[in-house]
Amino acid sequence: MGHAGMAAAAVRYLRARPRPEPVEPLPRPELRCVGEDERPPLDPAEFRRVLGNFATGVTVVTAPAADGESAPAGFACQSFSSLSLDPPLVAFMVGRTSTTWPRIARAGVFCVNVLGAHQAGLCRGFAVSGADKFAGVAHDASPVSGSPRLADTLAWIDCTIHAVHTGGDHLIVVGRVDALGTGDEQAAPLLFHRGRFR
Repeated sequence: MGHAGMAAAAVRYLRARPRPEPVEPLPRPELRCVGEDERPPLDPAEFRRVLGNFATGVTVVTAPAADGESAPAGFACQSFSSLSLDPPLVAFMVGRTSTTWPRIARAGVFCVNVLGAHQAGLCRGFAVSGADKFAGVAHDASPVSGSPRLADTLAWIDCTIHAVHTGGDHLIVVGRVDALGTGDEQAAPLLFHRGRFR
């Protein structure tokens, strides 16, 4: 049976089936605000303590200097994840109050540098605000975006910003992967667990 015959048979079958009885819609719920006495308070310190039991890798997200800027941008980021294989997407989360994020957004591109266990000091340097984070840091340009690719990292992922979503007090930045590679595959990763590097 050809495609046309199959389609016709399907239409005949659907027409022959008894029609279901209409379903009565449920009444709409009464909408109101949740009262302060109805929601259990969540202590931010407790939230941080519990979630700190999930060990994460540590990265530095970098971007080239955008038009009108004299230096590249970068910040330490532990909220990074692969997202999609087809198309190849990754994501990182950044606080809305970050002073580095607007510079990365203006550049439109970024490179994720996956740090090794020997790079805790490098991570601390990129975690501070207002300093020249690239002073004395060996790096070259990633092949597609030109973002700083830090030396001696475990891996690098060169991306174009694909989408940005809101997530409470953070932004979820999705990047389309344009190029990627690895460094020393035998080296141990830098991990962050319970508020400490491991």
